[in-house]
Amino acid sequence: MRARKRLLAAAMVSIIAAGTVQAAAAPSGPRFPDDPTKLVDTSIGNNGDGTTFPGAAAPFGMVQLSPDTQLKKYASYDYENDTILGFSHTHLSGVGCQTMGNIRFMPTTGAVTSSDPARYGSKFSHDREESSPGSYSVRLDSYDVQAELTATERTGRHRYTYPESAGSQNVLIEVGESNGYTYAGEVKVVGDDTVEGWLQGGNFCWETQKERYRVFFSAKFDRKFSSFGTWTDDTLTPGARDAKLGAKRNGAWLSFDPEAGKQVGASVGLSYTSVDGAKLNRGVESAWRGFDSVREQASRTWRDELNRMRVAGGSTADQRTYYSALYRSLLHPSVGSDVDGRYRGFDDRVYRANHPYYQMFSLWDTYRSQNQLVALLHPDRAADMTRSVLRIAEDGGWVPRWALGGGETNVMSGDPVTPWVVDNYRRGLLDDRTARALFDRLWRNANEVPADQSRFRGRDGNPSYVENGWIGYRDVPGYTFGDTRQSGSATLEYALADCSLAVMANGLGERDKAAALAARCQNFTKQWDPSVQSRGFTGFPRSRAEDGSWVGDPDPAKSTGFHEGTPWQYQWLGQQDPAALFALMGGAGQAAARLDTFFDIPLLLKDPAKAAKESWVIGAYDYHNNFAFNPNNEPDLHAPWMYAWAGTPWKTSAVMRAARTLFTDTPYGMPGNDDLGTISSWLVFAMAGVFEATPGSGQYLLSAPMFEKVEITPARGRTVRIDAPGADANKLQYVEGVRVHGREQSRTWLNHEDLLGARTIRFALTADPASATWGTTPGSAPPRLLDAR
Repeated sequence: MRARKRLLAAAMVSIIAAGTVQAAAAPSGPRFPDDPTKLVDTSIGNNGDGTTFPGAAAPFGMVQLSPDTQLKKYASYDYENDTILGFSHTHLSGVGCQTMGNIRFMPTTGAVTSSDPARYGSKFSHDREESSPGSYSVRLDSYDVQAELTATERTGRHRYTYPESAGSQNVLIEVGESNGYTYAGEVKVVGDDTVEGWLQGGNFCWETQKERYRVFFSAKFDRKFSSFGTWTDDTLTPGARDAKLGAKRNGAWLSFDPEAGKQVGASVGLSYTSVDGAKLNRGVESAWRGFDSVREQASRTWRDELNRMRVAGGSTADQRTYYSALYRSLLHPSVGSDVDGRYRGFDDRVYRANHPYYQMFSLWDTYRSQNQLVALLHPDRAADMTRSVLRIAEDGGWVPRWALGGGETNVMSGDPVTPWVVDNYRRGLLDDRTARALFDRLWRNANEVPADQSRFRGRDGNPSYVENGWIGYRDVPGYTFGDTRQSGSATLEYALADCSLAVMANGLGERDKAAALAARCQNFTKQWDPSVQSRGFTGFPRSRAEDGSWVGDPDPAKSTGFHEGTPWQYQWLGQQDPAALFALMGGAGQAAARLDTFFDIPLLLKDPAKAAKESWVIGAYDYHNNFAFNPNNEPDLHAPWMYAWAGTPWKTSAVMRAARTLFTDTPYGMPGNDDLGTISSWLVFAMAGVFEATPGSGQYLLSAPMFEKVEITPARGRTVRIDAPGADANKLQYVEGVRVHGREQSRTWLNHEDLLGARTIRFALTADPASATWGTTPGSAPPRLLDAR
């Protein structure tokens, strides 16, 4: 008893020493939500533009268990559809090409007479559909079946409740047909309660000769089968235990005795190594736990994840938009290794890693925002992801560009893996061995070309780029993608990548290589045609042939060789040296005028929503033939922060509040493909008031937060608090002053280390642009990338 009293007394002393008991119990200002998962709407972006999925997944999980309403589309679920074809176990969030949608389960009643999902699919209503992070449920109206889903990292859990009147209870399992292309597959009914199998998929973005991935599953049901059968294409064979892929599809159906109960449950393990790996994952992660227990754990896990960067203040719609974006930002890359560390390498052999192995690297997209968010909130995972990229290079022989499962797709352009790696190196997340091994791989990637380009294309523009400083334009037959076809934009991407690699080379003491790479930093200037005129401005980037002659239409709203964009949008991709870039434009004043035209600042300051919806690029795929800002796609995401170097950083805050109007808490609430969390991460950073505009720099630019409070708590790190009294996402507000840990901050940026050590960053906001002089004095903007420290 005395010991307990001493503990209570000590606790009271601690509280009093920190302040008063009343102050500790009743913090002032807006409150953080008790459970941020209740503010997440997984239906946001569930349409033809956002291409997100509404189903159940764990953070960075191997499994994404979600309904499919369509096949052979960019997303296998579209909010406008009214028929569910089944629930498949693999999805990519916001992807821009059809893929995944593998191993589809569908509960039905009555006789099984068809293997065609168009015939056994069920009507459903959104009014009877519920979802939250880690769980999903829906009433299948055609069968009066309630379907419930949840997930762990490597397993999916199903629970189906059938009506009393059901003459039979069935589960159909499709293996061969998916949202992408399936090359091979097999299903086996094992014993009286288990189904296992595998498939080989690929053809991402129609690059048929490139990547292949294999995924295996082991599904154990909580009731025994009363009967079963399999199908190949349209032929159903009752009692058969095995079926291989035919021309279209293959699968199995299982029937259960209605007299044994209304509910049927299944635990499904996935693996990219083997059926045994899938069985092991299932056994370790969820086989012994009930459905409700798994669902509750998934919800707790997501609550903890969302609290890593929590916000207070703003409207409920603001918070729903924010937390839903944060949720989408933490779905990928996906765990690719089994619970015992085994994974399938890019040479199709199985290895064992001493760390979680990750896959699904949409690097062209994620290196611009999502990688930085993962590195901030999960430095441990970011380190393992970077080590996974090294393993890809070691197993497959080359660094990836867009890695899907165990294969390289070669889609998109440029060299995104380099600034992606350097950003994590810059944050101190890599041990010396990993850093040096990766540098050697990246150096090779920056100077050579893979011998066999059918597997890794690498930087196929290197021959002319290394010699001349630009990629000679060539339309290579047989390739949809390629740096010579996208030579204008790829040259700019190469230059940024080389500049970031120079920073890494310096850090590793590779002085000669650092000098060689540093000389390429300004190769973007060699892509500049000073004779081109557009909208009162002179000089724009333009593609060149190997002999140096200009290629394509000189109109920078059109032009040739710019991937998913125009020179108007790509002209800002020289942020590694803004002074040099602005010099090409005629100085900082002219650069600021270009930015004002690009964003339509005169209209934006009067009506932000109208400017965003009418002056900017509108559709997700309308990036060509346009001179305006495109918030739907990646190439110009950093452009709003270029105002910091132009001496008018207050305009960044105006632009991002206009951009905020494009994100709503509805299924149509995203302006474009989310690209594995890239657009969502961009929004998360903007609403928090920090963003790294130059990948590889580790420098966060500051803008007006959209919430009164933001708390960032990295894994095993100390909480950093951002205070912005009066912040309102729905009003134009600008930064009047910043104090970092109580000291005036005149610079518009913070190093990653400074941010983590800041404890408190306090913004003073104003609605008057004339008062927003913070960050406008010389030297306020970040240094060029080569001088980043």
